[in-house]
Amino acid sequence: MKNSNKAVFLDRDGVINKEVGDYIKRFEDFEILSHVRHGLKILTEAGFKLIIITNQGGIAKGMYTRHEMDKMHAYLAAELEPSGVVFTDVYFCPHHPQTSNCLCRKPESLLVEKAISKHDIDASQSYFIGDKERDIVCGEGAGVKGILIEPNEDWTPHVEKIISQLNAQA
Repeated sequence: MKNSNKAVFLDRDGVINKEVGDYIKRFEDFEILSHVRHGLKILTEAGFKLIIITNQGGIAKGMYTRHEMDKMHAYLAAELEPSGVVFTDVYFCPHHPQTSNCLCRKPESLLVEKAISKHDIDASQSYFIGDKERDIVCGEGAGVKGILIEPNEDWTPHVEKIISQLNAQA
């Protein structure tokens, strides 16, 4: 039997929080984009699992620590949870090509594949929202449809279109 879990995979920087240059190095620079709460609420109400897939090469380069990154993710969860928005999972690649080779850094699809397996997700019903071509390549490598946006763009209209298409099929 085919699984019915659908998901939206989201890049972090430039999709969920404001892109401010190469890396978000300090908690003080972590700013959730204004449209994100509404967009994620729409997806949650439509039954999508929400999963962050993010490259965090600044960890490998010593620009910030995993603890600092975790603090940002805890803040994100605390800000969104009162709206009924909960991330199913967060996957991150702490590596950088200048310091090591790995299979988890986007555009490789390993992290999406792990999430699909762990959460029994139907890739054909799922999407990846990203602001870089590597995000889309990552999703497509795992059989997930990509939605490419500009950094910091309001992606809510894309989500509303997906939901209206799903409602038309129901």
